[in-house]
Amino acid sequence: MRVVIAEDSVLLREGIVRLLEEQECTVVAAVGDGDELLKAVAHHRPDVCVVDVRMPPTFTDEGLRAALVLREQYPETGVLVLSQYVEERYASELIGGNPGGVGYLLKDRVADVDQFLEGLRRVADGGAALDPEVISQLLVRSHKADPLAALSPREQQVLRAMAEGKSNAGIAKALVVGEGAVEKHISSIFNKLRLSSADGDHRRVLAVLRFLGS
Repeated sequence: MRVVIAEDSVLLREGIVRLLEEQECTVVAAVGDGDELLKAVAHHRPDVCVVDVRMPPTFTDEGLRAALVLREQYPETGVLVLSQYVEERYASELIGGNPGGVGYLLKDRVADVDQFLEGLRRVADGGAALDPEVISQLLVRSHKADPLAALSPREQQVLRAMAEGKSNAGIAKALVVGEGAVEKHISSIFNKLRLSSADGDHRRVLAVLRFLGS
C-alpha cells in the first residue's frame, strides 16, 4: 500500500510515517500543507492519503479543501481525513458524492494502531472508515430531519455499525445476534432505501451515505 501523508505537526507526521513503515506500507511522501499534498498525489498517485483537516497557512480547512479536490480529481485514491474534533460540515462534505474510498477519524484513533490501520486499509480498498463520534453527530442531525423513518430501531443500529466499517460478523457480535439476522436486516435496509442488486458491492456504502447525508 502506497501512502501520502499530509500533516503539519512534525511529530505526528513522523510518528505516522514510522507506524506505517513498520507495517510494511510505503510512504511515498510526507508533507505539511495542502498545496504540497496535491503535488505529491499528482506525482506519486498513491493508493491512499492521510490528511489533517487544519493545515497552513490559516489552520482552518486547508486540508479538507485539498481532500475534496483529491476526491474529485483522483477518485481512485482513497482519502482518510484526521481531525482533532468532529466538524460536522466538513464530514458531510467529504462523505457526500463518491460512495467509497473515504474516511474521517479523530486523531485520538491513531493511538489505537489496529483500528487506524484497519480503517486506512479499508479506505485504500475503496471502502469507508467513519469515526463513531462522527456517525453519532450526523445521526443526531439525520434524526432531527427524520429522513429514514421507515427504518426500524434495530435497522438503524445495523446501519450505524455498517458506517463504522464492521463486517456482518462484527455487527452480529456487537449486537449479540446471529449473522443470519444481520443479513436479513441489511437486506431490509437495502429494500427500504431502494438500493438494488445492480448497485453491486457499493450498496453498503451507498446505504451509509444516504443515511448520513439526508
